[in-house]
Amino acid sequence: MESTIGLSGADRSEVSAFGLSRVTVYRIVSILFLFGLWEIGGLVPISVAFPTFSDTMIAMFEMIMDGRMILAYADTIKPLLIGVAISAGFGVTLGVAMGLNRRFQWFWEPIFVVLQAAPVAALIPLITYIYGIGLAAKIVAVIMLALPIIVLNAYKAVRNASTSLVQMCHSFQGTRLQQIWKVIIPNASPVIFAGLRLGVAAGFIGVILAELLITPTGIGDLITYHRSVAEYAEMYAAVFSVIAFSAVTVGLLERAETRFFRPEKKVGR
Repeated sequence: MESTIGLSGADRSEVSAFGLSRVTVYRIVSILFLFGLWEIGGLVPISVAFPTFSDTMIAMFEMIMDGRMILAYADTIKPLLIGVAISAGFGVTLGVAMGLNRRFQWFWEPIFVVLQAAPVAALIPLITYIYGIGLAAKIVAVIMLALPIIVLNAYKAVRNASTSLVQMCHSFQGTRLQQIWKVIIPNASPVIFAGLRLGVAAGFIGVILAELLITPTGIGDLITYHRSVAEYAEMYAAVFSVIAFSAVTVGLLERAETRFFRPEKKVGR
């Protein structure tokens, strides 16, 4: 528990009696309220296919203990990591190039704007014709959702880098390479990292879509199987695990972004 000594009056007002910020308390209350509504909706019940929150958590615990969910995530994580890594490396490089060079922008921007707006679920069957139903198809699905977001965020970040800082570097006889590496990219890094975070979130959507529509493996297989045998608590447990895992991953990336790129956003600092 962090001490409130040294914080200003405004900062102290944002800290609860338990040492948590008010924002954190509100988030916890919001989540508990949602779970409470879920439990009530299952008890009513809204539908025979809508289990209670407690039944869903029991089912998820059982699936973790017997290894089903762990094995499913082992299959899901591999294409997700490969796809996100390719999207991050290629996306940031291409986005920076687009921000620095008008010709790159004119050629690539329409392509990625179209990809971002395209209904990816409708394009999944086309992937199977080209890449089959194996690992490559799932990696391509992840890239199709993550890459446009990363590229366009990196491009916008570089394009909107502080002009005054670039001019200052130029006035001190800085070369173009020094402007890029010491001014433009550091200035654009918070938005670039935010794009990476959003790309990871989109990658989760891509890999689950691939497992639901291309080949029944991993978490997608758990969802499909338990739905087919009317084991709805297990189905909702698989869906909930994806949402929770994605939220935790994106939250950790957001904390890394705040710590390394946006220290001014730290509470109480």
